[in-house]
Amino acid sequence: MATGFSFSSLNDGQRAAVDAIDGPVLILAGAGTGKTRTVTCRIAHMLQKGIQPENILAVTFTNKSAVEMNERVAGMVSKKAADAMTVCTFHSLCVRILREGIEKLGYKKNFTIYSGQDQVGMIKQLIVRKGGKDLNIEANQVISLISNNKNAGIPAEDQADDLVAEIAKAYNNELRAQNAVDFDDLLLLAEKLLREHADIREQIRKKYTHVTVDEFQDTNGLQMKLLQQLVGEPYNVCVVGDDDQSIYGWRGADVTNILQFERFFPNPKIILLEVNYRSSAAVLNTANSLIKHNYGRREKELKPHKEGGKPLRLITMPGDEEEAQFIAEEIHERNAVEKIPWEDFAILFRTNGQSRNLESAMREMKIPYRMVGAQSFFDRKEVRDCIAYLQVLNSPISDVPLLRILNAPPRGIGQGSTLLITEASRERECSIWEAMGVEDVLNQLSTKVKNSVNTFVELVLKYHERILKNEEPMGDVFKEFLEEVGYEEWMRRHCKTDNEKQQRAEGIHDLLSDLNFASSKNKTLQKFLDHMALQSDKDDDIEKQKGVCMITLHASKGLEFPIVYLVGLENGILPHKRSLEEGTTDEERRLLYVGITRAQDEFTMSYCAWRTKYGEKASCEPSLFLKEISFEDIIEEDYDDIMGAEATEEETESFFDGLKSLLE
Repeated sequence: MATGFSFSSLNDGQRAAVDAIDGPVLILAGAGTGKTRTVTCRIAHMLQKGIQPENILAVTFTNKSAVEMNERVAGMVSKKAADAMTVCTFHSLCVRILREGIEKLGYKKNFTIYSGQDQVGMIKQLIVRKGGKDLNIEANQVISLISNNKNAGIPAEDQADDLVAEIAKAYNNELRAQNAVDFDDLLLLAEKLLREHADIREQIRKKYTHVTVDEFQDTNGLQMKLLQQLVGEPYNVCVVGDDDQSIYGWRGADVTNILQFERFFPNPKIILLEVNYRSSAAVLNTANSLIKHNYGRREKELKPHKEGGKPLRLITMPGDEEEAQFIAEEIHERNAVEKIPWEDFAILFRTNGQSRNLESAMREMKIPYRMVGAQSFFDRKEVRDCIAYLQVLNSPISDVPLLRILNAPPRGIGQGSTLLITEASRERECSIWEAMGVEDVLNQLSTKVKNSVNTFVELVLKYHERILKNEEPMGDVFKEFLEEVGYEEWMRRHCKTDNEKQQRAEGIHDLLSDLNFASSKNKTLQKFLDHMALQSDKDDDIEKQKGVCMITLHASKGLEFPIVYLVGLENGILPHKRSLEEGTTDEERRLLYVGITRAQDEFTMSYCAWRTKYGEKASCEPSLFLKEISFEDIIEEDYDDIMGAEATEEETESFFDGLKSLLE
């Protein structure tokens, strides 16, 4: 069978990896070292050596990766061979295993898989049934706790909270009664089936004689146990990953799977892929100098395929607004003058909250951008709710915003009543707000709902007058209004994690401080809303263009960009406040390492002297990681010095050339 690769096109590490097709193999593939190509060449080589495609299993973490790997193998060998192989995710592998013998565990073969809304619906019913209806308990929160415990092997009755334990037990019984399993059960039951039933285990091992697992640093304890059941002697298993890029510990990933691989499979061949084809030597030297501070990691060092490279920059910024403004202006100028495409730029940040100022600066400069891994500030639920409330306070006759907030938080005006009022407004050809003041309409409602409508109307009118007078700061007035309707308390109850609570609270506080700032400039509420509408309006052209990539550090893994900015290199952000409190900074260090190794040619880091939190300026201190990084390839700059420096003749000339070409 002809292969579409030659050994001569591979470097020494890649060649060793491709050639090692028997026994346990651990491929430590550093960032940008051609991991996917190596894995697909290795599979093509197996086929060339006479291993049947039906006997090859490759496990990935996403369906997208599985499809990509399958297509690459098809391109090297043949579509027929690629289709005969099994390339799939852990969950779909488990479905295949369970279809072979789930009846041995007391289920029928035609089991149903519960996910998403099915689970939420069932848990909501159980919360009501178990008396948790009046408690602050969310279905998604319960699902998350059940899922974490299943993956950690903790029995349902051992939940920390008695009510959650009761719901978890009832949920599992209900699933069983309906011959259904959830995503976590797929892993649990597949591992149990292989462990307890030798006939099924041997059948599966006979079928899959050569197993490959990609992104091995992201596996958890349960996936490791499953792999041990899947693979018997002579242990033809190859795992591929990089402990230095293990950044999902918070999601249950266990880095010890890759660090202690020898404990699970005897005497593995360990092959290092260290030649990086992505980044300049300057970028790699900096990344290497940081990651070596992680304790217990597997020793390796990224080596540059391309030497030299521009020095990295570390810029001290006064505040987060200047940080955002500076980056936006620099990107805008380089696009205009040097004709660098928007897509060559990426801005990386640790937390969602950091994207706010960056988005505003981009929109102000009319720079097209796309958000990856974080929700746009202007699309966040709490921001859209607050804007809807402000639109109603400004002009109650606006139907769309009124409908959005009429029963949020719930105030006894349910869907049926809302429909009745809406229909009445259509018949009378008036706004919904006006219909809410018509006695004939209100008399069609129950006394309770009628009282709720009247209370709401009075409240809106009271604050409508106050906010339009503009005698007090608008943010302070609106804060009082939100407290009176109980919006923040309601929103907090719907958050799954403390982190989400904090982010949503920050979203509201950002909006309140923007309102007070508008008041200080004597702007009316209407002007403020116009400004927000322009900010949140997604221009069609901007959507069509790919634009500058604004991306969280977690979502950036596996990607690369010619020019990268990393913002907020401060204690409390990177490393994250939680990791400082819990002493888990190793994973944060890996996260910064992932960030640095996204850059192909240029990398700029920045930290601020202060940052706005909850509408207040809070002072910041530089990240402890800056004490660990080698400054051999880094130029330190100060925002004030850069802004104060006079432009050179060359810069002025190129700036005007850029303007001229824009006009042309």
